[in-house]
Amino acid sequence: MTLLKSQFDQVFERIHEAEQASGREGQVKLLAVSKTKPASMISELWQLGQRDFGENYLQEAADKITELKKLDGLVWHFIGPIQSNKTRDIASHFQWVHSVERFKIAKRLNDQRPDDLPPLNICIQANISNEESKSGANLKELPELVVAISQLPKLKLRGLMAIPAPESDPEKQRAPFKKLADTLESLNREHHLDMDTLSMGMTGDLEAAVAEGATMVRIGTALFGARDYSSRK
Repeated sequence: MTLLKSQFDQVFERIHEAEQASGREGQVKLLAVSKTKPASMISELWQLGQRDFGENYLQEAADKITELKKLDGLVWHFIGPIQSNKTRDIASHFQWVHSVERFKIAKRLNDQRPDDLPPLNICIQANISNEESKSGANLKELPELVVAISQLPKLKLRGLMAIPAPESDPEKQRAPFKKLADTLESLNREHHLDMDTLSMGMTGDLEAAVAEGATMVRIGTALFGARDYSSRK
């Protein structure tokens, strides 16, 4: 057994146990955060059945997408900050974008999505802990933003994403995740939307996220080990 397979199995076991503990069996998808990791590791995980991969850096991701285009069923998620000059390539290469925080960016993704591709799945990044150093729309901005994005024809608004402030206490970890889940429910109800995705939880807090309703957990370190930023492009 390779180290990567062992770590993959361990992550799946953590997710499964967290699902069982909260009565949510089969409701959580693993998004393997493969930024800075080589295409060979993505290929190995694909052989183990993993299909969803998250990337932060556009050029690095585009190279991997090209190299791995023969692997059936790969789903690419862009999860990093989005600059206006990168939207065309993001709209062309990815099936999901988790880090939209402004209508301007959403509009560019919509306008630049190729006509022959299905609508681009979008999660709005919320600054759930109100950290000045963190990206994301604040909660007061969300109602107007979700309504506007939901009307763009080449985008499909799927839900919310958040990266809460680090917290080691499991109970304290749950609070921002609960707030995000409550926010999604409120937005759906008040604006007659059908968002179904909560992209929340990482290596250190996935159990708390699953307990509060995560449908997608973004796992990098527990799967691949420490990041190698020397490969960033």
